[in-house]
Amino acid sequence: MTSVSFQTALQLIYPPRCILCGTQVESEFGLCGPCWRDTPFISGLSCHLCGIPLPGEEEGDKVTCDDCLRIARPWSEGRAAMLYHENGRKLVLALKHGDRQEIVRPATLWLAKAARPLITPDTLIAPVPLHWTRMLRRRYNQSALLTNALARQLEVDHCPDFLQRNIRTLPLEGQGFDERFRTLSGTISVKPSRTDLAQGRTILLVDDVMTSGATMAAATMACYAAGAEDVRILVLARVAKHT
Repeated sequence: MTSVSFQTALQLIYPPRCILCGTQVESEFGLCGPCWRDTPFISGLSCHLCGIPLPGEEEGDKVTCDDCLRIARPWSEGRAAMLYHENGRKLVLALKHGDRQEIVRPATLWLAKAARPLITPDTLIAPVPLHWTRMLRRRYNQSALLTNALARQLEVDHCPDFLQRNIRTLPLEGQGFDERFRTLSGTISVKPSRTDLAQGRTILLVDDVMTSGATMAAATMACYAAGAEDVRILVLARVAKHT
């Protein structure tokens, strides 16, 4: 049996299913029409620092949301693929806690679309790290899975262990902006064996979700401390106030 015939037979036995609701779809690793419609992808005008969608028409000028005007962001630009709301939240939680690693495949395409304006010839893509104790329990870093696939998609350099968590912090749920930033300050650093990769480069930090930006701020400062020229951020989902 040829490879094409085998794949055809396999699809007849196990037809492709929507990664969210399980409805039969035409191709693997995709969303059905209703799930796609209800997934809050970000397009049009958005904050140039955190990616949150903004009212108005995109005219080429950089615009900044209220949060990013109020809180100094150490990175220079940022994007998000979707809002952490409804189906966006379901996808992130399934990847993060549900061991649904097949979500990486479509998520990579959504991230790549958002990331293209951030990429420079010297870009190094790096994931936000997990503390080793959380890594043992979860068995994988969902952000590293995303960066590995994204780097291949965009054909740029990638270092999955560029950053390290020095301290295991308490869960941030329920903490306010200021408390989150105090909790995470100084908890992330560039691995000593990786500092040469940072020198004079643009680092694109990738995480699954951004709430206050405290984690990204700690990771960004670590990159600058190691000699990075510029730091930009990319997240699969951005928490918005209405969520």
